[in-house]
Amino acid sequence: MVQASAPGKCILFGEHAVVYGQPAVAVAIDQRMSINFEISENWRIDGMKFQNRKHPHVTALRTRLWEGGPPLSIKITGNIPPASGLGSSASLSVAAAAALRCARGRQIIDDDWAEGWTASRPNDVYNSAGIASKGDFIEHGASAVDEDECAILAHAVEAFAQNGKASPLDSSTCSHGGCIVLSDKVETHLNWLYSRNLNGVTWEVHSVKLPKEIEEAYLVIGNTGVHAPTSVQVEKIAKLLKEQPNRINEIETIGLISKRGINGLIEGDLEAVGRAMSENHLILRNLGLSCPELETLISAAAPSSLGVKLTGAGGGGCMVALTRDPKTTSEAIELAGGRTLISSIAASGLLVDNDSDCPLWNPLN
Repeated sequence: MVQASAPGKCILFGEHAVVYGQPAVAVAIDQRMSINFEISENWRIDGMKFQNRKHPHVTALRTRLWEGGPPLSIKITGNIPPASGLGSSASLSVAAAAALRCARGRQIIDDDWAEGWTASRPNDVYNSAGIASKGDFIEHGASAVDEDECAILAHAVEAFAQNGKASPLDSSTCSHGGCIVLSDKVETHLNWLYSRNLNGVTWEVHSVKLPKEIEEAYLVIGNTGVHAPTSVQVEKIAKLLKEQPNRINEIETIGLISKRGINGLIEGDLEAVGRAMSENHLILRNLGLSCPELETLISAAAPSSLGVKLTGAGGGGCMVALTRDPKTTSEAIELAGGRTLISSIAASGLLVDNDSDCPLWNPLN
């Protein structure tokens, strides 16, 4: 058996605008998804026959990393509610990429990865993951896993599942953990990690080391229980911008708000972070991305919070409050009909939890 897990994420600023190259910020949350694989006589997932159309993310990863491999029995567990804007699919994709990589191992050529992504040499994992024909083979599970490769693979399958519209924000945050910033340029005051490109849009991915002042606050996430698939909401904005091109100004304003929020995070100014979150929500609401259930929870949380907004795709799903008093904020949201999760800010990223049986399959044999 091989098992890996990855955190969910919460977007503090910039959702939707990030798809169009504007900066955005997300943090990893304490809630996680876990996936494990075992060799099986046929493909199964949670005890049921595996169906490609029901599991597009795992299907896409299987094509890239497990083509020709033996059937697997897959078990998924976790405490991230689906279709709620908390990165459940990206978390699952990152964990699955890591577990499949552990299960397969990795080949090395000339002291560099033969597959995956490195700072010196990108490759074509968006389209395939063919293994080279010579070189040493790493069989020791977690040592074959690379966070960057898992992030780029997860981004690729997110784009596949969302009809080509996906930023790397979710996948990078779920893989690396902590606080991740996307921008349309390299931000010299941040820790630049790598570039991502998709459909003519380029994002520069950065990580941010948060000051201790940020630890004084918590995120209280309120779930409306309203199902809101990301792909539907992303397409809604694409259609809006096609019909009303001038609405791109609102997308650009979200980018400006994100930059103010980033500065607040770096300086440990929780009040500034909260203001940016609330301002961001007003524009998302004007774009038609909120709903009555979200507004009810946001209104309930506001009095005890530094800032409050919808998080993720909108149309339902979750809202998030930044607060120094998580108990009071959580109780207010639950009294208004929401279900709450409480998280610290910037949790740990991808983890390989069990690699004792690796590799499950050596494609060179």
